[in-house]
Amino acid sequence: MVAFISTLLVLVLGFGIMAFFANRRPIGTPLSWGEAMAAGTFVFFLMFWAYGVVPHYLLMWADNELNWRPDVALSDYSWAGGITFGFFESQEAGGWFPVSINMKHVRDLLVVLLYVVLLGINIYLFAWWQKRGTAAAKATELVTSDFGRPLVRKS
Repeated sequence: MVAFISTLLVLVLGFGIMAFFANRRPIGTPLSWGEAMAAGTFVFFLMFWAYGVVPHYLLMWADNELNWRPDVALSDYSWAGGITFGFFESQEAGGWFPVSINMKHVRDLLVVLLYVVLLGINIYLFAWWQKRGTAAAKATELVTSDFGRPLVRKS
């Protein structure tokens, strides 16, 4: 659990570093070769971390500490408050549910949900990076007349 939470904290720290530099850098500033290589390496590290390391440690946590194995059925698992999932008992076990679900399936579904959430965050951050500073640029833009000259209010 400590390793999984630590990897999530490193990921959030990486997003924070990216946001810090994105807000600091003006739009349209030319990028040197070294800056481009450093930024590309950092983005590669963040994507490797988000799609490789974080799911790996979630799987390791579920397999080792939570003990979610294929031989443990979801209907056999009870939470700390005594809540059981007996309504998910398979037909072989005398229940009505036609599919037997074990804790390995639950673990895999959690990893898929993690990937979907990270993909959504990835798409949002790409769009945010492309749109940064455009609202401030539009606010300072002057209204022009039909002839292209700026319109200025009389004071």
